[in-house]
Amino acid sequence: MRYGPIMMTTETRDRLLGFQAAWDHPVTRWVTIGIAVLIVVSGSILWCGRRTGRFGDAAFNDAFGRWKSWTWLSVGILVPVLLGAAWTIAAVTLLSLGCYREFARATGLFRQRLISVAVVLGILILNFAVLDHYERLFFSMAPLTVALITVISIPVDRPQGYVQRVALGALGFLMFGFSLGYIGNIANSQDYRPLLVLMLLGVAMNDIFAYCTGKLLKGPKLLPETSPGKTISGAVGGLLLTTTLTIFVGHHVFVGTNMGHPIKLIILGLLISSLGQLGDLVLSSIKRDVGIKDIGAVIPGHGGLLDRFDSLVLVPPAVYHFVSLNLGPLGGDQPIRILTGG
Repeated sequence: MRYGPIMMTTETRDRLLGFQAAWDHPVTRWVTIGIAVLIVVSGSILWCGRRTGRFGDAAFNDAFGRWKSWTWLSVGILVPVLLGAAWTIAAVTLLSLGCYREFARATGLFRQRLISVAVVLGILILNFAVLDHYERLFFSMAPLTVALITVISIPVDRPQGYVQRVALGALGFLMFGFSLGYIGNIANSQDYRPLLVLMLLGVAMNDIFAYCTGKLLKGPKLLPETSPGKTISGAVGGLLLTTTLTIFVGHHVFVGTNMGHPIKLIILGLLISSLGQLGDLVLSSIKRDVGIKDIGAVIPGHGGLLDRFDSLVLVPPAVYHFVSLNLGPLGGDQPIRILTGG
């Protein structure tokens, strides 16, 4: 590792801000092209259906609204990854703040302004640590922020509800700040794009696979009180198909490395699928507990940010640590503390 006052080398600058290498890896290139083609084709089908009268006004407006939402979601996810690591980290910061805002409003935590200040401050410092590639600060932000959440409201001298508001604040930071922050940590590795594309593609397709197999095969409900629409067949189908997809795409991402072994790709696929489904169930549990259908309404046809990104919440730490376990710390060959010096 390299130390110095400011380690903004040409290599580091290109990783953070350079988009010229966005298409270097075939996985990044072909997945992006595939998504663009899918958007164009699906939009054309909708347009043709409207012109031929196959879609009524209500059906077309609903489908077109969902198509626009998926288009903006795809652009919002892929463009920062293609532009550079700094853009990716900035997007993760905004996503974390947006998800926490929805969580705080849904649970009533937004009324606890001091705790929300502590959570927002923790998210901002944590993502600065990611941008700086200051891993010791990143990992220390979990206990430090939880400690701040624990004590910040004590001077108000209002012990009623103390446990609930501290627990909600800690949960909000750990899930939507610390966990999502690992996406930026992955971006601290030099060739981060194909790994992020693999992870994001796996999470997105896991939802689709589980939904389609559940609708096709039906069968017993998985957890009817928590998520009435989910079936055991859907969960198993998502697990099998997402793992298969991870093996296929992961082979090209990790070719020639220790992670390219089929057993390790199977484990990676199982982690992405199982934790993606569990993240969905965690947010479903929260929604059922507070008695709401959608946590927000930012995305037409999809609810809020948390309604769309709930499957992503638990996945990044597992991917980061499992890949690091097999390849060495991601970003371990890159300069550290590039802004603050070491």
